[in-house]
Amino acid sequence: MSDYVSRSETGYQLCSLDRELIKLTQSGLPLVSRPYHALAEQLGVSADEVKTRFQRMLDHGVIRRIAAVPNHYRLGYGANGMTVWNVPDESVSELGRRIG
Repeated sequence: MSDYVSRSETGYQLCSLDRELIKLTQSGLPLVSRPYHALAEQLGVSADEVKTRFQRMLDHGVIRRIAAVPNHYRLGYGANGMTVWNVPDESVSELGRRIG
């Protein structure tokens, strides 16, 4: 049986290690000084392998980004708002800078 268990619409095949990496990071990266090393240790691979797999999944659109998701209330904000805009992927960075 192959280690590759699915093929997304992007053509990228997720293997069991990719799936485990995604599963481990669903609720965020470990809050340690070297999160990729911590993940690597749990998976039995090198930190470079973790970084390579993340980059490959980003490049193929399997994952969109790796980012912090702040808790605004814990940061001291009493209220917050959110809006969702449908913009072309290639414009996200520029528009984010302009709007933010």
